[in-house]
Amino acid sequence: MPPRSLPLIPRRTRHDDVMTAVDHLDELRRRLIVGALSLVVAFVAMYLVHDRLVAVLTAPLPDGHERLVTLSPTEPFMTVLRVTLWAAVLVALPVWLYQLYAFVIPAVADQPRRVMVVVVGGLAGLFAAGVAFGYAVVLPVALDFLLGFGGDTFDAQLRAGEYFGFATTMLLASGILFEVPAGMLALARLGVASAALFRRRWRVAVVVMAAVAALLPGGDPLSMLLLMAPQLVLYAVGIGLAARFGTPRGAGGQPRLSASP
Repeated sequence: MPPRSLPLIPRRTRHDDVMTAVDHLDELRRRLIVGALSLVVAFVAMYLVHDRLVAVLTAPLPDGHERLVTLSPTEPFMTVLRVTLWAAVLVALPVWLYQLYAFVIPAVADQPRRVMVVVVGGLAGLFAAGVAFGYAVVLPVALDFLLGFGGDTFDAQLRAGEYFGFATTMLLASGILFEVPAGMLALARLGVASAALFRRRWRVAVVVMAAVAALLPGGDPLSMLLLMAPQLVLYAVGIGLAARFGTPRGAGGQPRLSASP
């Protein structure tokens, strides 16, 4: 049994450690506490700069729409809290990913800590790249199209809560979509799929990408195309990763198992 550690510090488990169900629950509790504390710290830090967060999220708005409407005394406060919470989730995400990875992976494989750090860093980096792409490219185009649709027929006034909900959902969805290569690599490592399968099913993948892009808050043709373009590139990257690091497959498409000594 692994040695006891400090109450709030998750123990470093190895693949060959013998742990009881109570030990696993205790380890899960500690990692949940670390994840919750990271969110609290991130929330406090983001609240201290909430004015800048609001300014950043309203920057993509077209001219004439910078002033957002609130319809109740509590809406400005609640809107700021929601924006702060979503920003805190983004900041705390690497800690959450590491805690999840460090809890699950030792149960199925023994990996050095540096490998875990690289994997978590890659996941967080892809997510951050997706959020940045959504903010710099997709969100401004979607807003220009949607707010300009109909010309002078409509007097578009944006309510603060609805706009920030739209913007954060778009950015989070863009970040998740950028995790496609990581998901493809995970399926290949588990032996569920392979690079050859991904190559054969590329048409199905394109249809799925188009459907997902259509279901996002924007839904306009321009933002759909802008979201799909990097997905095609990332899908190709995922095929390359699956071919390079995926589980080798033997005859009949089954994962090739190493022989026992």
